[in-house]
Amino acid sequence: MTHSTETRLDKRFAALKQEGRAALVTFLTAGDPDYDTSLAVLKRLPAAGADVIEFGMPFTDPMADGPAIQASSQRALKAGQNMIKTLQMVRDFRADDATTPIVLMGYYNPIYIYGVDRFLADALEAGVDGLIVVDLPPEADDELCLPALEAGINFIRLATPTTDAKRLPAVLNNTSGFVYYVSVTGITGAQKPDTQAVSTQVNRIKQSTDLPVAVGFGVSTPEQAAALAQTADGVVVGSALVNLIKAALNDQGTPGAATADDVLELVSSLADGVRNARTAAAR
Repeated sequence: MTHSTETRLDKRFAALKQEGRAALVTFLTAGDPDYDTSLAVLKRLPAAGADVIEFGMPFTDPMADGPAIQASSQRALKAGQNMIKTLQMVRDFRADDATTPIVLMGYYNPIYIYGVDRFLADALEAGVDGLIVVDLPPEADDELCLPALEAGINFIRLATPTTDAKRLPAVLNNTSGFVYYVSVTGITGAQKPDTQAVSTQVNRIKQSTDLPVAVGFGVSTPEQAAALAQTADGVVVGSALVNLIKAALNDQGTPGAATADDVLELVSSLADGVRNARTAAAR
């Protein structure tokens, strides 16, 4: 199934292809460490250099995530974050930004509890562009993937180092927006990616799809982002940003005045790395 209309994700990746560079994709958990701080960071991400925003839907058991993102979910839930508030944050963001793509990332349980039809209607109305639901395999496309595509929301699938030639067609089937290549085996933030190995895998995936391929898991520095951006169409950074939020909390778990500035400073340096990557490689 394909989209009949071009989405924000389609437009953003097409524009960046014309520019000859990769996208910086930033991940934050919605409501971490609290609603106001999270929204303040979210609203400032595009100006800092984020081309696409992944917004984590907090969940009590984020099994594919490492300690940093697991802890961010717990902080958000403790602060009262829920699906209604997450969608409201997207609406608040859209009041000032009509073009930056937002992808909600997480697990099926909160969506199922909210109600699939209600969720898709509310997500579309709020301004959500895509979904990454890590615990729904292609065999369960009827649950959410196909209804999302029918509603006009991209459904982004994960490919991993263990996704072989036999499995890849199933992963790519019904995927839209972009393909998210997980650069390491295991959980988020646990290892650093092997740039050469990732490049080989990205090129392999591109032989089977015209979709952009974004690489994530383990990326934390501008140098790593720049190296991956030479091959990938997007570089995803999450745990490094979430760790900065945690580092800015005081003993009571309250964010400091510089929390947003610290996160956005790293985003800006990552964006510089991604933007200069292909220019530097061509010299």
